[in-house]
Amino acid sequence: MSDIDTTEFRKLLEDERGRLMQASGRLESDTNEDLGEERGVENHLGDQASETADRELEEGLDEGVRQTLRQIEDALKRIDDGTYGTCEIDEKPIPEDRLRALPWTTRCIEHAQ
Repeated sequence: MSDIDTTEFRKLLEDERGRLMQASGRLESDTNEDLGEERGVENHLGDQASETADRELEEGLDEGVRQTLRQIEDALKRIDDGTYGTCEIDEKPIPEDRLRALPWTTRCIEHAQ
């Protein structure tokens, strides 16, 4: 069990969750707008390929956002159950500087690699 004051980290996690949820909403909105646009029969094959690549990039970014949101929710649960800030590999405290940089991490820098 870690003995850090989790108040700061809860705020960091909640702020990041809000930012990512907002970003995810924008990505979803942009993708839906792109899909809803009528495509003329005159579209060039290269234009269609570019649109497909853009859409796939946005979907990949959105999946990354969803994954980070899951990690943030897990970190908030660890705060609640008193295990936040402890490396899942060796159960030693994760340095606070690392937690400030990546508050949802589950591993110390040594075991993150």
